Amino acid sequence: MHQRPGRGGARLTTAHGAPIADDQNSLRAGARGPVLMEDFALREKLFHFDHERIPERVVHARGFGAHGYLEVTEAIPELTSAAIFQTAGTKVEAFVRFSTVAGNKGSADLARDVRGFAVKLYTPEGNWDIVGNNIPVFFIQDAIKFPDLIHAAKEAPDRGFPQAQTAHDNFWDFISLMPEAMHMVMWIMSDRAIPRSFRFMEGFGVHSFRVVNAEGRSHYVKFHWKPKLGLQSVVWDEAVRIMGADPDFHRRDLWQAIRTGAFPERELGVQVFDDDFADCFDFDILDATRIIPEELVPVRRIGRLVLDRCVDNAFAETEQVAFCTQNIVPGIDFTNDPLLQGRNFSYLDTQVKRLGGPNFTHIPVNAPRCPFHHFQQDGHMAMRAPKGRANYEPNGWAEGGPRAAADGFRSHPERVEGEKRRTIRPERFADHYSQARQFYVSQTKVEQTHIVAALVFELSKVETPAIRTRMLAHLPNIDAGLAEKVADGLGMDLPPAAVPARAPIDLPPSDALSILKNGPGRFEGRKLGLLVSDGAPAGMVAAVNEAGGLVEVVAARIGGVTLSDGSRLAADQKIDGAPSALYDAVALVLSDEGADSLCAMHPARIFCAEAVAHQKFVALAGGAGQLLKAAGLGADLPGVVTLDAPQGAGDFIARCGALRAWARGG
Repeated sequence: MHQRPGRGGARLTTAHGAPIADDQNSLRAGARGPVLMEDFALREKLFHFDHERIPERVVHARGFGAHGYLEVTEAIPELTSAAIFQTAGTKVEAFVRFSTVAGNKGSADLARDVRGFAVKLYTPEGNWDIVGNNIPVFFIQDAIKFPDLIHAAKEAPDRGFPQAQTAHDNFWDFISLMPEAMHMVMWIMSDRAIPRSFRFMEGFGVHSFRVVNAEGRSHYVKFHWKPKLGLQSVVWDEAVRIMGADPDFHRRDLWQAIRTGAFPERELGVQVFDDDFADCFDFDILDATRIIPEELVPVRRIGRLVLDRCVDNAFAETEQVAFCTQNIVPGIDFTNDPLLQGRNFSYLDTQVKRLGGPNFTHIPVNAPRCPFHHFQQDGHMAMRAPKGRANYEPNGWAEGGPRAAADGFRSHPERVEGEKRRTIRPERFADHYSQARQFYVSQTKVEQTHIVAALVFELSKVETPAIRTRMLAHLPNIDAGLAEKVADGLGMDLPPAAVPARAPIDLPPSDALSILKNGPGRFEGRKLGLLVSDGAPAGMVAAVNEAGGLVEVVAARIGGVTLSDGSRLAADQKIDGAPSALYDAVALVLSDEGADSLCAMHPARIFCAEAVAHQKFVALAGGAGQLLKAAGLGADLPGVVTLDAPQGAGDFIARCGALRAWARGG
């Protein structure tokens, strides 16, 4: 399945010296069975990986958290016995942590990366953690490869860089040897990997789970978080500018939104399907590198997640929150997805190292909100003092503590059989290109262009030609045009296509996979950069301020400007500290004299030039046309609007609902 160049190395062993025959697959009971606890190679590898960093998370180190609640909008007792889904209107507390994956705590927010999307729900039956990402698939099929993936993506051990990026040899060396990663490659090279805000991105549970109702009937389920404000990303050049101007851009955006009462909201959606559908599907639903297209199984909205409170202390809450995929409640159950099975081991082990011992559940952000009783006691950092003489069960004491309950958690009685083997993956795990192709052809031309540019940029940073060649060989299996454009962008000959383990097939495009096909159509929740000068027409400034969206005033001096009516307007940002990349659209409201002054300022000219280059909508009023001309631009470009009267400000903001003037090109 995997290419193996350079086979002359030493024999791979465990830390105790036992030789390893297969480092690609976990030990499972049958091809689609669960991972076995006796897999010492898997446990040792994950155990050591989990303990590599102190105290920072090995992955998802840079995170930002917020409190909120989940409100059930549609009861689904026919699907699950989980208490929270029995009655519409049920509310439970929630804590959400967004994060980047590869960078350390000090890295920038806008790195091209997967975004973690972890939700802790404090339900009446215990904590339920949905630990996912803003991308519905993953790089690998088996958790035994997770340490290798992260080692390859992180800084090289001999030099300690690069940081928070994948544009380097180690990452693409690994990826080019893992055909199963090709679907994920399309997602991370798309605009999904550079979201505009935590508020404007989807979340996914990634794996197939099970829901089980009170009668014991089971269905497969995939979890989705759909943002009410729609999807939005930045373009790469914007990301670069933002990382320099405000490396905390995503964190600041979420903080300000919550603090000003613009509470981010998402719908909880589920894709539910039965075993018969799973068996008939073209791919194995236990494979985390696959999606179930929404056209085949629509997402059913059953709840709303609202974030309405910032943390009081970033360390006590955001840093110490411990998410574990194993944290589920009655009515929710696992599948035999080998990546999920490994995560269930790894996350708990990680918390013991990061948070000092087994009592991390005593930390307030991790503690259940419902009553809890058990015989676990003592250990490092114990913060509770159990009473009574009994610390074991069964016991015969009248007040002997908690007892198992008939209505407690019960695993779904799935039949498991098969040989105990390591080198087995189901045949339906072997098609690594079809859904990668489906993702690419589902994008608009603009989005496809961005994917090509991202691949060219990333691979141009790879110093070893053989790695670039090996990666290029995968692309014809995804799309011939994509392969040719990337090879041309690199100035390389396109090599023969890699031989797939299973021939890819053409799948129908899925509009749900495109950001631009699912635009919000409104400017709500977005930010307008209002560049003003002394003497700017006061009526127009007021009209733009009141037209809609969040407005941030930018001026030559932080002290602000005096408008045409003599009123004073404070500035939020100074022009050389606020590039237009920080805003979703810009308005230039200037006097003739003010425009003359700004024309002589390089940051002001660049403010205009980059707004146009990044396809933003631009409004001009007063003497603003002079500044645009000084930047080498004309006022007749698509998406550039001249405001002749204050009434036009509302129309401009309505037009900004399209978010970008893509017709202008870049």
